[in-house]
Amino acid sequence: SVSRSFVERSKEKLEEFENRSLESYDFVSLFIDGKYLAKEQIMIVLGVTMEGQKVPIGFAQMHSENSKPIAELFRGLITRGLKYDQGLLVVIDGSKGIRKAVIDVFGNQAIIQRCTWHKCENVKKYLNPEDQKWFRSEYYAALDRARYKDAKNNMLMLVRELKERNVSASRSLE
Repeated sequence: SVSRSFVERSKEKLEEFENRSLESYDFVSLFIDGKYLAKEQIMIVLGVTMEGQKVPIGFAQMHSENSKPIAELFRGLITRGLKYDQGLLVVIDGSKGIRKAVIDVFGNQAIIQRCTWHKCENVKKYLNPEDQKWFRSEYYAALDRARYKDAKNNMLMLVRELKERNVSASRSLE
């Protein structure tokens, strides 16, 4: 009976979460990422308000990061009151399916930003452990530059340095 009670209450809480209105929030950014849970892909959407409040606003279980179910997830958020007419910064992991869904649903109201952590992790996969430490340090130092021009120059230098160590890593960063 405890298990049945837990299942019932969990179901109620899940329905409450999935149906709650988003109209009272002024989101400026969405973070979207897929995570695996028990061999199933769960696409998670986290909204960030102007004040920096992070609010989990939606998720969907899917087999892959295909654009169609992700677009359906976004449309469901809009139906629940997600406002995007003033624009949104949408941070993604680099998935082509997520990118396509963002463009299809939000159009030119969304600016897509590649997640810097995911980019770093993708490049590191090409490198040996010693070079991974070096790369991580140089990568984040470049991102910490105050001026765009300086950060870009540092990244271009990093691409050239990577080319000498590992061409595949260099191409990934490029």
